[in-house]
Amino acid sequence: MNEQHWNERTNMTMLTDFYELTMGNGYLKHGMADAIATFDLFFRDVPESGGYAIMAGVEQMIDYLVDLEFTEDNLQFLRERNLFSEEYLDYLRNFSFACDVWCVPEGTPIFPREPIVKVRGPLPQAQMIETMLLVTINHQSLIATKSSRIVRAAEGRPILEFGARRAQGYDASVLGARAAYIAGVAGTSCTIASEQFGIPSLGTMAHSWVQSFDSEYESFKAYAETFPDATVLLVDTYNTLKSGVPNAIRTAKEVLIPRGSRLKGIRIDSGDLTYLSQQARIMLDEAGLSDCQITASSSIDEELIRELLIQGAKIDVFGVGERLITSKAEPVFGGVYKLASIEKGGIEHPRMKISDNPAKVTSPANKEVWRFFDKETGDALADLITLADEVIDETKPYVLFDPNHTWKRKTVENYTIRRLLEPVFLKGQCVYKRRDIESIRAYCRRELATLWDSVKRFENPQVYYVDLSQKLWDLRDHLLRLNGD
Repeated sequence: MNEQHWNERTNMTMLTDFYELTMGNGYLKHGMADAIATFDLFFRDVPESGGYAIMAGVEQMIDYLVDLEFTEDNLQFLRERNLFSEEYLDYLRNFSFACDVWCVPEGTPIFPREPIVKVRGPLPQAQMIETMLLVTINHQSLIATKSSRIVRAAEGRPILEFGARRAQGYDASVLGARAAYIAGVAGTSCTIASEQFGIPSLGTMAHSWVQSFDSEYESFKAYAETFPDATVLLVDTYNTLKSGVPNAIRTAKEVLIPRGSRLKGIRIDSGDLTYLSQQARIMLDEAGLSDCQITASSSIDEELIRELLIQGAKIDVFGVGERLITSKAEPVFGGVYKLASIEKGGIEHPRMKISDNPAKVTSPANKEVWRFFDKETGDALADLITLADEVIDETKPYVLFDPNHTWKRKTVENYTIRRLLEPVFLKGQCVYKRRDIESIRAYCRRELATLWDSVKRFENPQVYYVDLSQKLWDLRDHLLRLNGD
């Protein structure tokens, strides 16, 4: 096999689990290639027991689906496995994506067990795209969710994404930076992410810069002379309070102020961040540099940010790296892709997975997802999953009930509803209006504002209800009883 550099790959069609293809061959052999399947992509739990997650990765999912095509090299690779029929290889050679795809828009708060992507189309096609959809949506939704937690913990202070070198590979670095920006971080150290997506790029110096000069002051002076209008100095290379901050103040007074510039900031990357930032603030203020910001980095996450602020740390900006870009506390977003129905001969047959583990029991049929909002406040009240052909009359009260505790019911009035699943592909053609990252970011901020603060709580957040319509609940209950007999 001739090796190819990974970064030269543009056709990601073969990024699929091998069994997707073996099943496809089997479907073709048994006359099921034209069966119409409906699959749901959903997740079961919010990472870190949070109250919500953030949808991300839609634009990359679209890129993948638009480019689906099997090359002759792909077909030869499969032929050499001695498993696939020539009939199936011809099917792949003439492959043309023909599915309908709906998804929740990027930046939307999402909740467990509701479909966030729905795929409907020829069974072998809908089956084959499972892997790439999951890896794309799982990864970016994970990082967006973690980033949202960190941004909220900072209480309005900017978060800088510094995780490029600690990400699980360069795709994770670039797309992780993208997801983090959607969720509210102020910028990234990852230059290629800035170039590709227009995310603000940020960065000043490393300890090696300071060490490369004969003295700390010389290194600061050289940097200030090079970037007089963007000088942020790393002050913890030798001794933060005895050397770093005094040399930063000297640089401001001897180099920057005489030329009409100001010291933008200092960065502390080690030590007791509360104490060091408090003492540095005193020193900077006494030197007339009250406008100089203090940035802190060093293995920071939302829990440490909250503790630092409680302790009175004088930190204006947080640089967050490995714990954001890897979602270190819980590095897996548990999205799954499950068959919900299959149509044969024009007749729709609902399908559901039934398991000894109740958490793995799925909801059957082709479905829709709706979000209820209070008409007066604009607050999100609950989400509702219905059968695809159900209609909700907003002029009438609607009874919501907990699908697990059906006696818990609430009648909502004076509400508006919004369908969450938007069409992305119809019969294989992209119909989605592509959105730039600033629009997605602004949308995310607006949508988060509709959630009650209790849902966004870090500890024991209020459960946001995702309910089933009566018709869907009845169908699910019927299938459970039918298979339980």
